[in-house]
Amino acid sequence: MELIEIINTAKQLNVYEARVENSTIRMSCINGLTMDDVSATNVRISDANLSDLEINGAQMGGAYIHNIGMPPKGHPYYDANAKHRPLKFDDCDLNHSTITDCNLSGVSISDCNLTGMTINGILVEDLLKAYKK
Repeated sequence: MELIEIINTAKQLNVYEARVENSTIRMSCINGLTMDDVSATNVRISDANLSDLEINGAQMGGAYIHNIGMPPKGHPYYDANAKHRPLKFDDCDLNHSTITDCNLSGVSISDCNLTGMTINGILVEDLLKAYKK
């Protein structure tokens, strides 16, 4: 496999039918990058600004999404006045997923199948039945 290094330069790459697995992109700007019909298993993204990221038609089984939001206190880019923009999930199969230690204030859930969904061990269906009484 050939190793190509692109360092401290501006380039536009058009990559088709290529195998670039195990490549590394560090301290780089990839704004406007489009990936279509790609295999991206075991991809890791860290310390990244993914504002306005759109993922469509993806299989994400086994994905681990964590530490999402504004940089925490003590981080070089921390800004006490910055506000996290909301995320939006549409037409997603999240069955048997786990959401732990997350700020869900102001979250809206509409037209969703809540069968078996629990909040702190309490069935949401039971909570809704109790609320309607």
